[in-house]
Amino acid sequence: MSSDAGLSVDEGIRTLLLLMPRLVGRAKRMPIPEQLRSLDLAPRHLSLLAYLLFDGPLGVNELASRLEIAPATVSLMVGELSRKGVVDRREDDADRRRTIVSVAEANRVAVDAWLAKGAKAWRKALEPLTHAQRQMFVETLRAYEREVSAEDGEA
Repeated sequence: MSSDAGLSVDEGIRTLLLLMPRLVGRAKRMPIPEQLRSLDLAPRHLSLLAYLLFDGPLGVNELASRLEIAPATVSLMVGELSRKGVVDRREDDADRRRTIVSVAEANRVAVDAWLAKGAKAWRKALEPLTHAQRQMFVETLRAYEREVSAEDGEA
């Protein structure tokens, strides 16, 4: 089939149902850098660390909003990562009730290395697309995630 012909909805579904398990499997096998291996980090930590690496230090509530999970859950994750030395926590000088979280300098290079392979692959896949095509791709993945979550009773 030529790329001009496009895919029917059913062909797209079939292709994605076969592709998604391979993508998830590869993501789960992404090697954790040596410096972080003994820290028992999980994929759920990767999203939190990605926000901190890309966006800089963030408050717990900001992280919770971006991760779409409860602030209490983020606080537990931050506490765990802080005890392991992966992130640093500090009080916000402007609001002592607010905790600011950042990637610990001692682990910044290792965290960046953990994210680098995926980031490089996404860059190669997304760069040829137009801005509108990238936006549609990201929104399509978000819609899929919302629907799967709703079917699982998570929404």
